[in-house]
Amino acid sequence: MVERPTFHSLLAASLVTGLFLSLQTSAHHGWGWAMDEEFQLTGTIIGVRLGNPHGEVTIESVGERWLIEVGQPWRNMRAGLSDDLLQEGTLVTVHGHRSAREGERVMKAERVVIHGKEYVLYPDRES
Repeated sequence: MVERPTFHSLLAASLVTGLFLSLQTSAHHGWGWAMDEEFQLTGTIIGVRLGNPHGEVTIESVGERWLIEVGQPWRNMRAGLSDDLLQEGTLVTVHGHRSAREGERVMKAERVVIHGKEYVLYPDRES
């Protein structure tokens, strides 16, 4: 005879699964993976992937390639940072926080400057 799971065992399994998934998600999204100190980088966009959960642009700066996380589509739009501005060949200055992992060239942008205009993606964060 096969035992049916009880309500409590299903609840416990759901809680454990939810906790596991939330830990996996927080491993990269949010700010926990980045250094606390501000970082600035200027370079030319050489690759673009926009959309959810957040956009990414690859820039080349002083011979190095950096992956820059920009905001979610709604956040970019709210800041006035349209997809048309994030085109290959565009010179961009990014202010934000770099990865805490040594040697990893990944950065999360708080502000982006293109053609002298600043786009603030996270106005609620101190700059």
